[in-house]
Amino acid sequence: MGGDSMTTVDQGGDNTISAVHQDILRTHILTRLDGPTLASAGCASAQLHALSTEENLWREICNATWPSTADPLVRHFISAFPAGHRSFYSDSFLAVDHRHRPPTNRGLPPPPSKLISAVDVHYQKILILSKVHEAGSKPESPFRVDLLGPKETVRIPGYLDIRDDLCWPALEENLTISWIVIDPDRTRSLNVSSLRPVWVDRNWLTGDIELFYSTVLAGDKRSELVQFVAVVTCVGSEGGVLHVREVHCHMEDMDGKSLCWEDSLLILQASMDGGKRRKWKIGEERERYDEFRGLKRERRERALRRERRVELGCIASSVAIFLCFWMIVVAKFFTLLSKFLSF
Repeated sequence: MGGDSMTTVDQGGDNTISAVHQDILRTHILTRLDGPTLASAGCASAQLHALSTEENLWREICNATWPSTADPLVRHFISAFPAGHRSFYSDSFLAVDHRHRPPTNRGLPPPPSKLISAVDVHYQKILILSKVHEAGSKPESPFRVDLLGPKETVRIPGYLDIRDDLCWPALEENLTISWIVIDPDRTRSLNVSSLRPVWVDRNWLTGDIELFYSTVLAGDKRSELVQFVAVVTCVGSEGGVLHVREVHCHMEDMDGKSLCWEDSLLILQASMDGGKRRKWKIGEERERYDEFRGLKRERRERALRRERRVELGCIASSVAIFLCFWMIVVAKFFTLLSKFLSF
């Protein structure tokens, strides 16, 4: 391979990455990389590691990936993370694998005093909503975060008739959401929304289209699994213009019951601290949702079977009691009859 003409790192030639001025690396090369590539570049050499961990690079990547992180409130909380925006990106970019955390909350500190939501909604990669929401803990109340006010709407680019059969698949394909929750007390974050909807439905009462984005998490000792659900409601108007009328999230267990704030925050906290992180695979969010629905269906069928057994037991007990009662009545009748005949 013409080894004499090649320059290697060991030979100390000028063709190595170390020969490139660090200002060129910092300004013209590293700024063009996305998060995973920048993290990989930092493993190549000590020089690249020092350059690729600079705060401004990761701040720009976070702002480009999630525009809501540019909000002053979010930037304030991210500044407290161990490695700033790099730690935040590591927490928020990777998905939590619910199969690698025991379903228990025991041993955890108290839930966070407040929860920060950083939410970005895109349509055809165009940002249509970027919002930060701060909520205090409401222990016994159902967990729910609403991003839009009663009269607040967001226009979706283009023209789609909500009555058109093409409207549904267009929204399912192009409307994406990122919902990052931040625990400011423990400086951890978690992206709890599937990028694309796992289910699309039309509200039979209003005619609105509802898109459901779900992430399955390990539950507590009362429920094996739970799901964090973000719901985006789209409404139509004259001229084929669509608007987002509602964006909210809630958490529900395998029985379909909504979780309260305290339980939800404990589960989110445990997922942030103990959940194994890995990169999403295409279509995985739908597979996990289908798996969750299958487990819910099995759980419901087991409950129905138990109810049937209880009902059959009650019926059998009632029949046995009824028969015993009539046996006693008949026995007393024959006793009286025999006494009567003896006279």
